[in-house]
Amino acid sequence: MQKVDVIIIGAGAAGLMCAATAGYRGKQVLVLDNAKKAGRKILISGGGKCNFTNTKVDPSNFLCQNPHFVKSALARYPSSQFIELVERHGVAFEQRKHGQLFALNSAKDILDVLLTECDWAGVQIQLKTEITKINKLDQGFQLVTSAGEYQCDSLVVATGGLSMPKLGATPFGYKIAEQFGLKVLPTSAGLVPFTWHQGDKTLLEPLSGISMPVAVSSVSGVEFKEDMLLTHRGLSGPVMLQISSYWQAGEPIYINLLPELDVAATLNELREQQPKLSLKNALSRFLVKRFAETWLAQQKFADSPLNQISHSEWARLGQTLTRWPLLMNGTEGYRTAEVTLGGVDTNELSSKDMSTKKVAGLYFIGEVVDVSGWLGGFNFQWAWASGVACGLSENL
Repeated sequence: MQKVDVIIIGAGAAGLMCAATAGYRGKQVLVLDNAKKAGRKILISGGGKCNFTNTKVDPSNFLCQNPHFVKSALARYPSSQFIELVERHGVAFEQRKHGQLFALNSAKDILDVLLTECDWAGVQIQLKTEITKINKLDQGFQLVTSAGEYQCDSLVVATGGLSMPKLGATPFGYKIAEQFGLKVLPTSAGLVPFTWHQGDKTLLEPLSGISMPVAVSSVSGVEFKEDMLLTHRGLSGPVMLQISSYWQAGEPIYINLLPELDVAATLNELREQQPKLSLKNALSRFLVKRFAETWLAQQKFADSPLNQISHSEWARLGQTLTRWPLLMNGTEGYRTAEVTLGGVDTNELSSKDMSTKKVAGLYFIGEVVDVSGWLGGFNFQWAWASGVACGLSENL
């Protein structure tokens, strides 16, 4: 039976970051994962370029039942430190809009940084290993696995969430939490595309592939401005992924189709200048023509000349263009979700080092915890920050 200081379950972003951090402190660290490859989610993220962090990280970019929980770890390991690490390894990267940073060549470059750091820190990574049982000992833990039994003083759970099951996502981390009496908050898919109701699908599916800048708000009043993409199945694009994390089943979303315009003033001016212009042609100056035509039909607006539209219809047009209420059928679920909302209740954990308050030597980091970031590199930054916070724990 192999005995080590620390066992980390999960060779993803948070687990590898924690392993390297603890390894550099002289801890004997073993990382166990049932996957064939380490960091599979890193490799496919950001279209294969890995949006590894953001230059503008703030606690408000995260969803958590306790919004204060993320502050300590994020302050202790800001994005500038991970950027410095990437630069030290000579990885070329680029900044895109909204402070998002991507590897210039490949997401593999980011994974290689982590694996190299683990190697330099003396970390042992063991893949294709299934854990069948975890026992709490008087001091530490015993793990029964497909590769034999192991003992450790500290156990770190970095198993991720339920998003992208094709990459091996399972509820294993939540089951460990429940085994040790920790509260797990209900989980759901976040940063995920929406799906149409059948009626809307019939009408709007032919518009698949059209992208446009919009502002979208939730019932709770959260708003994002970004591109919306119409798909065969529903609505996607950055703005829809963002708002999906704030959406509850059965609630509408509200879309401002022309967020950069003073819609009422613009339409009034157009009516004065070209009173005989048809409504469809008028909207086609600001929206893709096919979309404008279909949208007017869906909203039951007659394609009349502007000077023949009644006062009430004119008011309804302005209101609907800027706050189009749309009831979506649901989301595509964990299959395409980038993150899992909910998870291990942060009230069970120390915000300083991610240790559990009830069980000595047990830690939870990364996506398995009830912390979810916005689209744009924030979830990776939480992985780095929570991994470092745990790896630096005095009690690890």
